[in-house]
Amino acid sequence: MSPKNKSTVEEIRARFDGDVERFADLATGQTAAVDAAACMELVARAAAASNPDAARALDVGCGAGNYALKLREYLPHVRVSLVDLSQAMVDRAKQRLGPGVDLAQAADIRDLDFAVGSFDVILAAAVLHHLRTPQEWEQLLANFHRWLRPGGGLWVFDLVAHEDGAVQRLMWERYGGYLEGQGGKPYREKVFAYVEKEDSPVPLTYQLELLRRVGFSRIDVLHKNSCFAAYGAVR
Repeated sequence: MSPKNKSTVEEIRARFDGDVERFADLATGQTAAVDAAACMELVARAAAASNPDAARALDVGCGAGNYALKLREYLPHVRVSLVDLSQAMVDRAKQRLGPGVDLAQAADIRDLDFAVGSFDVILAAAVLHHLRTPQEWEQLLANFHRWLRPGGGLWVFDLVAHEDGAVQRLMWERYGGYLEGQGGKPYREKVFAYVEKEDSPVPLTYQLELLRRVGFSRIDVLHKNSCFAAYGAVR
């Protein structure tokens, strides 16, 4: 499906506006993502391990706040800025996080800008697959690099594609089997339908190469299983 036929920002926002409580519960909100809970743990621990004195974090596509809450387990004094398309999601995340939230804004991250070196940690979980063009990818990753302080890290968990068509089909079949195990064939078809309509995943290899091109120096893949991967990059 070409980008012009994908869901609009408004359509994506509306879907998430109606799904806040499900996404606030790890048992229900991340069943469509392979190894979601394990990767959330890995991302939070790696972010803290690479920068144990981190003071400020940006959670892009924060949803109901799961990743920011997990980060707080390892960096209890970190202050968090929350950004999501959905005002309802931002409100729920802010409520769950309590004190220590510097910003809670409903916005498209592509429309925002922050001062150079504003953050020690940037989290981006299940959000970058909504980017539509190479230009958007390069601009946003360059922004992340600019917004981070030296030694700061970007930590990502997301749906990914594969460069080889045969491998893509293999991984998609494996992902379909995983979804059937979660909720049968109807659940598989439901998830596949909204991925086709809403998402535009790109290969992990593309993302790693782009990270180096925009200036990140230390890049690590934390986990990959089927069509999902977690990685980090340090400025």
